[in-house]
Amino acid sequence: MKILVCISKTPDTTSKIAFKDGNAKFDEAGVQWIINPYDEWYALVRAIELKEKDASIVLHLITVGAADCEPIIRKALALGGDEAIRVNATSDDSFYIASQIANIAQQNNYDLIFTGKETIDYNGSAIGGMIAELLNMPYISLAEKFDLNGTTATVKREIEGGEEVAEVSLPLVVSCAKGVAEQRIPNMRGIMAARTKPLKVAEPSAVEALTSVASYELPPAKAGVKMVAADNVAELVRLLHEEAKAI
Repeated sequence: MKILVCISKTPDTTSKIAFKDGNAKFDEAGVQWIINPYDEWYALVRAIELKEKDASIVLHLITVGAADCEPIIRKALALGGDEAIRVNATSDDSFYIASQIANIAQQNNYDLIFTGKETIDYNGSAIGGMIAELLNMPYISLAEKFDLNGTTATVKREIEGGEEVAEVSLPLVVSCAKGVAEQRIPNMRGIMAARTKPLKVAEPSAVEALTSVASYELPPAKAGVKMVAADNVAELVRLLHEEAKAI
């Protein structure tokens, strides 16, 4: 069995976000990059757990990005996996990225493809579904539990008002959410091994992006906190009515 896990890099949540060129481009200066947490903590770790139970599983990682993504993919390899593939392209378009991943997946005949439920920068939640459509595979999103028995997967996910359990035969694309696995930290053995694991670079296939970023905008600055004395109820009511418009 062959599993492919999709990995993306995102800014650390503590990084200061800024834009340049008239707010048309994200300013990467001084940004600390990390593996997208949904890809790392859930999709990748669940794939590693499956491999630990079945040593015959071949586990590959893939990312779409320039050479500066390689430290991120090496860290992912330190957690587990046999080899990684970097598609040498940069894009903000979900269809373009999904198409590059689907092209590699089709060439290698993966049985199972994991993605995180979304990235923490764009929150698009689109990649998994697009990959499944491009490969004509079943797709289950927001998996909170994933079990595999032979070639049959049982997936539990939360839906409005309850939970849903689905059974589906491989091949399959799944986006993973909180609960499907527990976060791991790379150990020294994994870090050392990751240095020599194959990291292949593939040139992108010819795909036209469907969207482009016109501009970015920061949210408005938060207003200061106003303190109201505990016995000044009239002032509290006035502020809630006139300024906060809450009553």
